[in-house]
Amino acid sequence: MSNPPKLVIGANGYLGSHVTRQLVADGAEVRVMVRSGANTVSIDDLDVTRFVGDIFDLDTVREAMDGCDVVYYCVVDTRAWLRDTGPLFHTNVEGLRGVLDVASQLAATGSLKKFVFTSSYSTVGRKRGRVATEADQIDRRHLTAYVQSRIQAEDLVLAAAKERGLPAVAMCVSTTYGPGDYGMTPHGALIAGTVFGKMPFVLDGISLEAVGVADAARAMILAAERGTVGERYLISERMISNREVVRIAADEVGVAPPKRSVPVPLLYGMGALGTLKARFKGTDERLTLQSVRLMRAEADVDCSKAKRELGWQPMPVEDSIREAAKFWLALREAKRKSK
Repeated sequence: MSNPPKLVIGANGYLGSHVTRQLVADGAEVRVMVRSGANTVSIDDLDVTRFVGDIFDLDTVREAMDGCDVVYYCVVDTRAWLRDTGPLFHTNVEGLRGVLDVASQLAATGSLKKFVFTSSYSTVGRKRGRVATEADQIDRRHLTAYVQSRIQAEDLVLAAAKERGLPAVAMCVSTTYGPGDYGMTPHGALIAGTVFGKMPFVLDGISLEAVGVADAARAMILAAERGTVGERYLISERMISNREVVRIAADEVGVAPPKRSVPVPLLYGMGALGTLKARFKGTDERLTLQSVRLMRAEADVDCSKAKRELGWQPMPVEDSIREAAKFWLALREAKRKSK
């Protein structure tokens, strides 16, 4: 008797595509749900069953989910720089709410065994100078709209596990690096800019928790098998500086890293200018005082729970940065040859 299919919602996204690829490689029967018109180049070569619709199309959600024993939810709006924050809550919170209703109904019948939710390490309480774990609760005052939306989403998932019997786990994933970033995430843009020689400077004093995207995907799959319902798991390999990421990527493809650097005081000045521009011109600016403060708020996290309970063993994130650099170089060469 064959195993039930697995469903990946948001399978064309960066993490979702890696979850999908690993499931297919593992021999699973895989269903994917993608939006109409979405760029699916990252999964077009895979033998999967497609369901086309967004997360508000609950009839399609129900059809795709029916008969699956595991659902991997990989949908998130990451545009933290939006002045109008409505879309963040629309997708990250309200869209999720309907999906959880469907999933809870199917879990009640006994068919759905695990709902693996992509959360963020930004939902965990972190303070500089100490190492955070999943048990650390975040101070909910003075948070950005993006972080608020991620916290509210995680709250919905964990409440569904506690109150409605949904067999859900929340995966608090850090910054991901690796190949296949066709949508060019902000951290992917850092690698691409370095590889293409378009990175004018590095940011001093900025570090992020990071993990290889393939390792994050493997953690998701392990969570479906071994994760404890109602728990969250921090998924990160280590803290790494902006300067080190750029250096590793540059070394991998044989280009010179940027010679100039931006010290923290100047970075705050650039953030202030971005904030003023957004306010007076009504534009969405990625570098603002708010985004600088977020970058400066980074603190170490402890991922031993995922290693201990899930059997997760990530490779050094440096390897994933090298893979990302090779991906962007190969993509550029492929585009040149196609012209």
